Amino acid sequence: MSEINQTIIVPVELAGERLDRVCAELFPDFSRSVLTRWIRSGDLKVNGDTVKPRMAVIGGETLTLATDRPVRESWSSAEAIELDILYDDEHVIVLNKPAGLVVHPGAGNTAGTLVNGLLNFRPDLEKLPRAGIVHRLDKDTSGAMVVAASDVAHTKLTQDIQARDFERLYLGVCEGRMVAGQDVDEPIGRDPHHRTRQAVRDDGKPAQTEFRVVERYRVHTLVKARLHTGRTHQIRVHLKSIGFPLVGDGRYGARGRVPPGAVVELVTLLQQFPRQALHAEHLSFTHPATGDVMEFSVPVPADIAELLAALREDAGRKDV
Repeated sequence: MSEINQTIIVPVELAGERLDRVCAELFPDFSRSVLTRWIRSGDLKVNGDTVKPRMAVIGGETLTLATDRPVRESWSSAEAIELDILYDDEHVIVLNKPAGLVVHPGAGNTAGTLVNGLLNFRPDLEKLPRAGIVHRLDKDTSGAMVVAASDVAHTKLTQDIQARDFERLYLGVCEGRMVAGQDVDEPIGRDPHHRTRQAVRDDGKPAQTEFRVVERYRVHTLVKARLHTGRTHQIRVHLKSIGFPLVGDGRYGARGRVPPGAVVELVTLLQQFPRQALHAEHLSFTHPATGDVMEFSVPVPADIAELLAALREDAGRKDV
């Protein structure tokens, strides 16, 4: 539990506004839904009285917030897990997540997750929804992530992601030689035949991804993907839907395709690649407190770098 004690006088220029809306403006560190709950419970009083959220203010009232903020998550305790922190301050943490690291605890993964490591790195994250996780990467996707480290950051980053004011660029190696980039605008929902998979389906949620060709090899393509929405497995599902599954992504259609006459080492690498060849290369967002544009880029990890080098050699290319 953490104690919260704040007192604010309602400015006269807000006269006539609903109390819940006024509180959302005057207490920006907390969401409107949380503030509404506190108004109804009496934790947030007006001139010492418990009132209704829809009450109109007249200006000059004293708003008193006195409550205990409970720990928001019941996940496992903090663990000393090595994290590649790219940047951190009181509001945000940016890190480079390795492939193989699960983001948050769940069935079968109660410990050893990114969240466990974050709680060790910054214990106060336990007070935030989902320990500050505002977006996530699949277990076997590597790359840049941002984590909210304060209430104001959690609210603002969540809003920016929903408003698509949050740039995420990925690099992926896919099977097939893509002739040109494609923009995929296809809804995604749970696969009706496989509950652990997603699929393009008419009744799914809107999903948009831009794919651009970076390099072509004999029967593979390095693509850059830009997310406009954040559906589960979105890039993987959209690439499968257009016939270019990611190398190593057997869940979404990869078959271990190899170039004709390829050397044994490349054949082995392609057919035994241990994960989907997908990396979150670039992240750009507006700092929730300062308003500064924050940009972070991380190079592909060793496994994808090795794969690209082998494909370039096979294609007879010497340059990057």
